[in-house]
Amino acid sequence: MDDLKPAISSPPLQSTVAKHWQARLELGFARRDARSYLAHRLHHGPLVVQKSLHPEGEDICHAVVVHPPGGVAGGDALHLQVNVAPGARALLTTPGAGKWYKANGTKATQTLQFQLAAGSGLEWLPQENILFNAAEVAFSAEIALAADATLAAWDIVCLGRQAQQEVWQHGLYQLNQRISRNGQLIWNERAHMQAEDVVRTSRAGLGSAAVFGTFLVCAGVVPAEVVQACRDIVVADANVGITALPEVLCIRYVGNASQQARQYFEQCWQLLRPWYYQKQAIRPRIWNT
Repeated sequence: MDDLKPAISSPPLQSTVAKHWQARLELGFARRDARSYLAHRLHHGPLVVQKSLHPEGEDICHAVVVHPPGGVAGGDALHLQVNVAPGARALLTTPGAGKWYKANGTKATQTLQFQLAAGSGLEWLPQENILFNAAEVAFSAEIALAADATLAAWDIVCLGRQAQQEVWQHGLYQLNQRISRNGQLIWNERAHMQAEDVVRTSRAGLGSAAVFGTFLVCAGVVPAEVVQACRDIVVADANVGITALPEVLCIRYVGNASQQARQYFEQCWQLLRPWYYQKQAIRPRIWNT
């Protein structure tokens, strides 16, 4: 059994006028001897975590973040706060794609706040976010790393529902992502894109692609042979790129298939994890369902 403090919940916080969900989930991971475990969880509204698992041994704690309604409407706000104590390691993912519905005049938001203490590690590997036509979404992330903490995080965005051949003709996508190490900013990315903007079709932008994603690894300078192995991965009918900075490895995907983007990032993860964790990558069980 996992060592957990009892989950604490309160009635969902809703706007009395528009009935928008204001959901918040706080998670705290700690380490005891050789075991990482979920030591704290607190939620308000429909954002919860399933029981933690240890599919690859005691060293890394896996957990699945769940939004029970299944979709996010205009005006809804999701807030995920994660604290990883010294020496602890955690992997977080989601059970399926995030669905962002038509805005109806109000923007939906997702806010991430991660804090990683000395010697800790966090892998944030969610499944893709699907922006329905006319969705207006603002994603933000504020991540603070200790000097020797390790972060691996990806996000994949799909503009329109591909299964329904839906085109994202109207809507807004915003991103504000900041990562600092020991209080010094090492990554700062912002984006503001409306559906009709020229960046959607420009060769310097998305080139009419419907899917784009970014995979970031913050674990110091990546060995040249590992970077080259990632660059050697062949991805058909898509544009990929890798930038190796002193503090951040950035891997990009631009194409038309969210499944292809996930497979590409996972291939890179398989190559990178033995370097930054000295462990083989073990797929979360939920990805097999």
